Amino acid sequence: MILETAILYVKKGEEKQFERDFKIASQYISAINGYLGHSLRKCLEQENKYLLLVDWAKLEDHTVGFRTSKEYLEWKKLLHHYYDPFPVVEHYEIVQQY
Repeated sequence: MILETAILYVKKGEEKQFERDFKIASQYISAINGYLGHSLRKCLEQENKYLLLVDWAKLEDHTVGFRTSKEYLEWKKLLHHYYDPFPVVEHYEIVQQY
């Protein structure tokens, strides 16, 4: 399993609409083969900062399967205009789990 992470800085004042659009956009990412689940977390210290966590079966499910799909185009159309700056996306694998 691979964990995708992204810290999302949403333009100030657009947080509520972002959250509504994110809920809609979730249908697109969840339709991809290899998708295992995701969560969006809001920072308590900075109201326009979010953490996106997505579990994928393997790296290519995200980097190829999702990013080259028609679903990604819908995700991008709904969400990418909210970010400033554009997020850095990273992927992690489990080394140890307890």
